[in-house]
Amino acid sequence: QVRLVESGGGLVQPGGSLRLSCAASGSIFSINVMGWYRQAPGKERELVAAITSGGRTNYADSVKGRFTISRDNAKNTVYLQMNSLKPEDTAVYYCNAEAVINYWGQGTQVTVSS
Repeated sequence: QVRLVESGGGLVQPGGSLRLSCAASGSIFSINVMGWYRQAPGKERELVAAITSGGRTNYADSVKGRFTISRDNAKNTVYLQMNSLKPEDTAVYYCNAEAVINYWGQGTQVTVSS
């Protein structure tokens, strides 16, 4: 079992920044990839960014150049630094850990609005 706890969401103005954190506990040795997904009202959940255990990253085209995913293996934590935020980034952001099965965090709301 893997437990994921997210933090760092909130309300920010367009052009602002936020950093999301996802702390993993439990059977973390089984995790291959960790990532962030988001789901806006009325839309399907989509991949935002992912990072492998070896540090390889992957980003959605809509966030390339603005968001950065990173991980601190000593703290078993993955971060999503979000810069130049836009209203269309508004969504619930979920942390995901891919092992034999997928694990999900509870989600954290990010609202970009003036």
